[in-house]
Amino acid sequence: MTDRPAPADVLPHRPPFLFLDEVTALVPGERAAGRWTPGSDVPIVDVGRGPQVPAPLVVEAIAQLGAYGAMVAFPESGLPLFARLDEATFDRPVRPGATVDLVVDVDRLHRRGGRGSGRATVDGSLVATTRLGFVFVPDPR
Repeated sequence: MTDRPAPADVLPHRPPFLFLDEVTALVPGERAAGRWTPGSDVPIVDVGRGPQVPAPLVVEAIAQLGAYGAMVAFPESGLPLFARLDEATFDRPVRPGATVDLVVDVDRLHRRGGRGSGRATVDGSLVATTRLGFVFVPDPR
């Protein structure tokens, strides 16, 4: 058992757009790790190589993990909005039902926003990497 709150208790996202099932490790302001298993409510594409999760949804899962870490580090700063995406690479498809392990490393974090890098793996194989930027805005909730 952990004392970390569940993603739905921190993030404003709700199914079918909540792409973070659990946070497995957290050093606020430095690093976060988590998992997502795309369920039947996630859109699936088939481009001739079998069903797969659209790659932008994997990037969104990385961003949601980063947002979780930012909101825990600076809860009074508001809601982090995904503001920048750089150097995204997609190395292999994610199949429906696969468990996606996510990691975000923070490069900079302050009360107005931050930057970091993230990666997603399935069974130890890299599926996506990216660099992310975000800004904090007032949380309307």
